[in-house]
Amino acid sequence: MTEKFSPAAGLGNCHLQTVFGRFHRPSPWIGTDCRWYETPDGDCLALHAPHLLEDDPSSPLVLVLHGLEGSVASPYVQGLMASLLERQFQVAVMHFRGCGGIPNRLPRAYHSGDSEDPRWLVDQLQEAFPSTPIMVVGYSLGGNVLLKMLGEDGACSRIVAAVAVSSPMDLHACSRRINTGLSKLYQRHLLGCLRMTLRQKAADPGMAAALPNVDDGASFVNFRRFDHVFTAPLHGFRSVDDYYTQASSKPLLRDIRVPTLIINAIDDPFVCPSAIPSQREVSSAVRLEVSERGGHVGFVSGSLWQPTYWLEETIPRFLCSVIGGNPRVRLR
Repeated sequence: MTEKFSPAAGLGNCHLQTVFGRFHRPSPWIGTDCRWYETPDGDCLALHAPHLLEDDPSSPLVLVLHGLEGSVASPYVQGLMASLLERQFQVAVMHFRGCGGIPNRLPRAYHSGDSEDPRWLVDQLQEAFPSTPIMVVGYSLGGNVLLKMLGEDGACSRIVAAVAVSSPMDLHACSRRINTGLSKLYQRHLLGCLRMTLRQKAADPGMAAALPNVDDGASFVNFRRFDHVFTAPLHGFRSVDDYYTQASSKPLLRDIRVPTLIINAIDDPFVCPSAIPSQREVSSAVRLEVSERGGHVGFVSGSLWQPTYWLEETIPRFLCSVIGGNPRVRLR
């Protein structure tokens, strides 16, 4: 179904793969409208879509889950939206709570195992568009969330197909991986982004009183420390280890019953190779696409001067294969 990934000439290094798209396509080029959904716990979720969504059984809706501190403006999200729209899919992007530059209402935000929000949103979309097949694509953190949700739901899932890219499926191992070597640079950048987001949120005095001290630099030295101080207590986990254990999707992969493609690279600077499952560790519904190279949400092929984005061909091709070819074909 898929062609094996081969990195672009001049972009074989995992770090070049990881950062190239960010600088090659730095600006959003697909505009979207935002609809806010009021969650049952009194918070809100933003759903961005380039076109008005319709109940159309011949045009599946692909819900996209971004990575840590990502948004609809992230280049990998923009590229996938463009590719899906060309193939006449409907597409929408869920912002995790507090992402996209707008603080959420509650002290809690989102985390790597936050499967309740996308599950709830999928239910809302299915009720609004009962005849429309819903598919989900998740990147990095969003990929782990997606896989966890699929494993939890099993045969009861309302999703017809899924793709997870560069997912940290074992958070214990991946927290160690990103705290080594050059990977620390990504850790520092992401923790800086999280700190800015929390400072924006803490500008409200009432919210600041409910949050740990966002000005304590020691809380942002690495992800394990951050998750100990912020993520675990704010989201009801007993400890950082309890969070990593409960939020990791890898133990649930055998329970997935929805056609699912998992894409990972062995050289991913965010994901420990031991976190990537073998075929024995997943259900028969799961297809593994594991390459030696590709970096983190990179997978840039072609050449340095004429790069192509392998994910933007591979993901739609898989989704089309699930529904029998062209998306303008009914599932039944």
